[in-house]
Amino acid sequence: MPRRSKSDELLDFEIHFYEKLLSAYPDFVDVLIPLGHAYTRRGLYEKGLGIDLRLTRLREHEPLTWYNLACSYSRLNRIDESLEALRRAFELGYRDVNYLQKDPDLLNLRQSTKYRQFLSSFSPPPVTSKPTP
Repeated sequence: MPRRSKSDELLDFEIHFYEKLLSAYPDFVDVLIPLGHAYTRRGLYEKGLGIDLRLTRLREHEPLTWYNLACSYSRLNRIDESLEALRRAFELGYRDVNYLQKDPDLLNLRQSTKYRQFLSSFSPPPVTSKPTP
């Protein structure tokens, strides 16, 4: 059996620690957020999705929560759900399009034609210059 790296051991410790805290405080947002990130780093995308769904119920008006949900759905290749979560994030004010274009969590979504259509629907209208009198 191959020896586990120190970073793998630390990540497992982190996950165990947050899960223990969560068992005592199930709606503790400051535990849910890092636990969701840790699950993703470990490749436990279904578990990360569960955390993100909980967070959208607890913070339904927070754009970053919906953005993270879009990332979880994209990782699981659930493109339509990812797009809907991203749409909700934009409706709530998320606008970091530069990051969106390079976020590895959204790779599956970015390969969809629906994504390109969505993005163009949120692009600002082109600036037209007015003729000078």
